[in-house]
Amino acid sequence: MTELPVISADRAAAIGPGRLVLVVGPSGAGKDTLLRLVQAACAEDGGIVFPRRAVTREASAAEDNVSISRDEFQQARDRGDFAVHWEAHGHCYALPAAINGDIRAGRTVVVNVSRTVIGAVRCAYANVVVVSITAPPEVLAERLAARARRSDGNIEERLGRIVDNAGAAPDMTILNAGSAEYHSRQLLRIIRDERWCE
Repeated sequence: MTELPVISADRAAAIGPGRLVLVVGPSGAGKDTLLRLVQAACAEDGGIVFPRRAVTREASAAEDNVSISRDEFQQARDRGDFAVHWEAHGHCYALPAAINGDIRAGRTVVVNVSRTVIGAVRCAYANVVVVSITAPPEVLAERLAARARRSDGNIEERLGRIVDNAGAAPDMTILNAGSAEYHSRQLLRIIRDERWCE
């Protein structure tokens, strides 16, 4: 598998009218924490969907992923079960094909993805919003060390990873260095297409 993202959607026209909210950012930025809080706040809102990614690494209490083997991943990919798939940090990731139906039905789909997929996703979907969640370098290093996940590999390499892609620029950035509840409210307003004042 390559590092390049693959879009399995029908390329005849960009998929819409619903919105695809891509949550991106470096390891340790707190993306999953904010997404958990936002998902809980949207539990009664059928118009906002949080699909589970398929990932070829062991399950973690910090993430709500479907853990599958590389063989299972390749079989699912070959069946067309994925809308988007990519490789990062030595693992394969994918979004389920069902997100295309949700977006066509006008729902908002919120997903945590690699920054490497942004350009390709912007071409395949009509309404894409990219939210970058980040934190100061010392906070990122502290969080990665605290979670001590074997699959994280070399922390210095993860922190030094640079995505050289002009199409990967976010629409909005959240500096997640304060209260998770406060920053999750920022993310929720973006997902609901509302404004917020600092």
